[in-house]
Amino acid sequence: MNKLKWLLPGMGIKRWIMLCVAGISLLALGAFLLGSFEMGTGNLFFPVLGVVILLGGVYFLIVGVKELIRFILSILLPQRESELVDIVYTKQHLSKGPNIVAIGGGTGLSVLLHGLKNYTSNISAIVTVADDGGSSGRLRKEFDMLPPGDIRDCLVALADTEPLMRDLFQFRFEEGSPLSGHNFGNLLITAMTKLTGDFEKAIKASSKVLAIRGQVIPSTLQKVTLVAKHKNGKTTRGETNITETDQKIDKVYLEPENCEATKDAIDAILKADAVILGPGSLYTSILPNLLIGDIKKAVRESKATKIYACNVMTQSHETDACSASEHVKAITSHAGDDIIDYVIVNKQKIPGEFLEKYKKENAYPVNNDSDVIRGLGYTVIEENVINTVDHVRHNSEKLTEIVINLISDIKIFKDI
Repeated sequence: MNKLKWLLPGMGIKRWIMLCVAGISLLALGAFLLGSFEMGTGNLFFPVLGVVILLGGVYFLIVGVKELIRFILSILLPQRESELVDIVYTKQHLSKGPNIVAIGGGTGLSVLLHGLKNYTSNISAIVTVADDGGSSGRLRKEFDMLPPGDIRDCLVALADTEPLMRDLFQFRFEEGSPLSGHNFGNLLITAMTKLTGDFEKAIKASSKVLAIRGQVIPSTLQKVTLVAKHKNGKTTRGETNITETDQKIDKVYLEPENCEATKDAIDAILKADAVILGPGSLYTSILPNLLIGDIKKAVRESKATKIYACNVMTQSHETDACSASEHVKAITSHAGDDIIDYVIVNKQKIPGEFLEKYKKENAYPVNNDSDVIRGLGYTVIEENVINTVDHVRHNSEKLTEIVINLISDIKIFKDI
């Protein structure tokens, strides 16, 4: 009965359906006239009429189908109707891109994802759920759920929707209200989790709202706590406490240590053309994912190209005075020597005004000791990869270009 509603007066679709029907009818009639023409009769009226009718049928059918698509698009995506051709082309083009897995969390990972989505829609962001600070930490405690903050950042980075929707997800409520400090996106994911009863389903539902290119996957669905053992033998529990402790980190681990990875994360790694670690906080964004046994095993055994995008600045209380090679050693000491094939290191000079700004935060440029990294057996790619608009961060376009070119070069070499 619902299907017949399309034929009600005022729907604005019957005319285009009828035009399509007329086009098909004319095509059939034209084909019949051409098929019934007998060679040698000398009468060209029917074949000429048949060709004219065929052309008329093709025209009617093209116009009818085009207007039907435009009608449907105007209902579903009223503000993007004029972008139909671009939408279809982009979707088809990006669907043929390489399968890329990006592992990490926080701002660094979202910067990378923002660039990758312009080259491929086959992206899987595997994100840590060890965050226990800020809005995420509050929601984690109040609603006994996994922290949504890093997940939200990655969803927004991969979004293919209107800017207003992306801004809405990142909107933070001001001080002085009961929602002070919370992001709208965090609250939405929390509400979705309660409605669906499942954190994974909540992420997938939010992904549809933002029409993301790719998928965002929590590394585990278990509630985990990040623990750091310091060089002086002391232990600190909780990501926030770790970043506030002025003691050099020796190693980190998760509680419980035997937590299981999500199936989607493992599946994504196994079919990946490239696995990218970082950029992002070494001990609190990248390593928490690799501390999960199944993920570490899958990456090590994967035939994908494994790339580590080294940070450009040290992080106070986490990587103080750490060089690029020490970043690499920290990863391999936790996850194994075969977790990395290539290391991307910045060689661009950082402007003095930013050096002064970061000095106040006890953060300094990561020392580029590429020769040491090469001595460890890894291939180093030294490039200008920073963006210094407001902060010293990786330039998403430059970093993505390096990754895509590397994948392409390796594929060409394998095909030879």
